[in-house]
Amino acid sequence: MPASLAQLLARPELALRLLAPVPEEALSRAIPWVHSSELADPTPFLSEGHVLLVTGAPDDVDPYVARLVAHGIAGLGFGTEVVRDGTPDALVEACRRHGLPLFEVPYRTPFIAIARFVADRVAADTYARNTWALRASRAISLAALRPDALGATLAELARQLDRSVALVGAAGAVEQVFPAHALSASARLALADAVEPLLRRRRRAAGTAPIGEKTFELQTLGAPGRLRGVLAIGGDGPLDQAAQQVVTGVVALAGLALEQSRATDAARARLRTAVWRALLAGDRALAAAIAEPVFGDLRDGPVRVALLSGPALDAAADWLELHSDAFFARDGRDLAVLVAGGPGAADGGDGAGGSDGAGGGDSDRGDASAGSRGDAPDEVAALSARFDLRAGVSGVVSLTGLPRAVQQAVAARDRATPATPVRMFDELAAGGMLALLQTDDARTVAAASLAPLLAADPSLPATLLTWLDHNGVYDVAARELGIHRHTLRARVADAERLLGRDLSGFAARADLYAALRAAG
Repeated sequence: MPASLAQLLARPELALRLLAPVPEEALSRAIPWVHSSELADPTPFLSEGHVLLVTGAPDDVDPYVARLVAHGIAGLGFGTEVVRDGTPDALVEACRRHGLPLFEVPYRTPFIAIARFVADRVAADTYARNTWALRASRAISLAALRPDALGATLAELARQLDRSVALVGAAGAVEQVFPAHALSASARLALADAVEPLLRRRRRAAGTAPIGEKTFELQTLGAPGRLRGVLAIGGDGPLDQAAQQVVTGVVALAGLALEQSRATDAARARLRTAVWRALLAGDRALAAAIAEPVFGDLRDGPVRVALLSGPALDAAADWLELHSDAFFARDGRDLAVLVAGGPGAADGGDGAGGSDGAGGGDSDRGDASAGSRGDAPDEVAALSARFDLRAGVSGVVSLTGLPRAVQQAVAARDRATPATPVRMFDELAAGGMLALLQTDDARTVAAASLAPLLAADPSLPATLLTWLDHNGVYDVAARELGIHRHTLRARVADAERLLGRDLSGFAARADLYAALRAAG
């Protein structure tokens, strides 16, 4: 271990004498270096933990000592019989007041002897830690050759560091802990919560998290955009350079082990896509034949189709793989999820038969009552919030109605916004045809067609909307607006002139009404 003041004071050949007693922990503090300086303020040239050696002291010693303490100096040595005999009493008193260890260096002890002792101990400690790091890395490399490469590697890391080691998966759950009982159930939940921000960013990152009496150092695993998990190492203090070197190697090994599973993941994803496309083509027998060996039997029941889009679909699919019984599949740039449709009748007369997924789970993860009330299924809402995705959810259908359900889900998703990231087709249908006008394209066309009205009189569109809401009846609309009916007629005539359209016919009025609703 590195040198300390206690070790320096114990060396008989140095003959150092402690003048300002301090607590034992101050004397056992590790010393990284020893430096000598006669400057009135040497702190710009010192680092925290250094020991300073001097042969003189300024007249005003109290601010001098205060600066040293504030800078984190571990101790002060005063060399006697160079400038003066003995150590100044004022310096001794100042060190006692500020709690700075002060020791006297006799004339026969050169400063270089103290510096050499510390340097030798630092070098010996560095060599010992580097030797340990090499041995630890070798043991970890051998562990990586075992059948359970990842688990064996993490177990060996925990043994070498004498710390608890945990692996948090890409879905945010604590998957492995070494030693096995190192984390309580509450600590596992707290660690999962602490890791959540790192996984959400989907970038390589590191951090720390206090969990109970330990501080966990966190390091993401995997490539940016598709993190495979987070390695968490808990202990009483930060890791030194040698330990960090060992952890860096484990991060590489763990990342490689996790990446090797991607081939299997890709094969499962392709099978899911094949099942999904067979279902869309109406070939239920082929879909069942592909799904049964890997995902289990396709189950009957009304379903909704949720289509999700966004940059984190791969991470969302990983989360579903671990946490959901619902069938899902990637189809191009979309992630399709079949969620339970509830007991309501299937959409469009397709029948009641269908499937809520594949995979042989006993419970339906979708909201069983969603079919009747039109709320976003909990699972889809959770995915959208967790991975910042936009989603559209179809009405209730059977498996034979999946193509129509996909169209419904696309229509709903295209109307999702940051404020409402999950849209239900049932809500669009309830709003009628005019609800379909709530898109950016419709608003752009409406703004262009109404521009002449706004330029002439910004209040004119609202007047026209009130008139059309009252079926074009001038008397009723005028009372609503608080103006004379002839005034309203004149304003409608102005609108006809500005738009270059005759508003006496139904088609023209319907088109204007649609533009006013889209713009509003």
